[in-house]
Amino acid sequence: MAVRLDETDRKILSELQADAGQSLDEIAGKIGSSKTPVWNRIRKLRKAGVIRGQTMILDPEALGLEACFFVLIRTSEHEADWQARFLKTLRDRPEVLEAHRLAGDIDYILKVRVRNARAYDEFYQALISEVRIFNVTALLSMEEIKSTTSLPL
Repeated sequence: MAVRLDETDRKILSELQADAGQSLDEIAGKIGSSKTPVWNRIRKLRKAGVIRGQTMILDPEALGLEACFFVLIRTSEHEADWQARFLKTLRDRPEVLEAHRLAGDIDYILKVRVRNARAYDEFYQALISEVRIFNVTALLSMEEIKSTTSLPL
């Protein structure tokens, strides 16, 4: 169920999405409030589950992770034990940044970040050795045009 947000909540969330490392004073100054009300609202938003956590966004290329693959997976297995093994495998692989179960012809799509094509092949070989997969298609991203963690408020 969606949480009701007023305009001040949205401004605070926008500031936090832009840079969660800002001080309360900085956020308060930008939204025209003072520190204590901002802090109280942030606490309220955390308690309501709107704010799930705080993290840093790293540059993958600066860390040598230059290849981004989108992996399309089709499976003929739909039993609960296969799915549990598959989901555990995905959660245990740090290369998998995102995994989605889809409607349509493709069952799952993964976003995988690795050093290069050889590292992707190592990931692929490990994946198919752990779970049975009917078909895998890997698409190499040639250019990242847009990437954001900011939700539209």
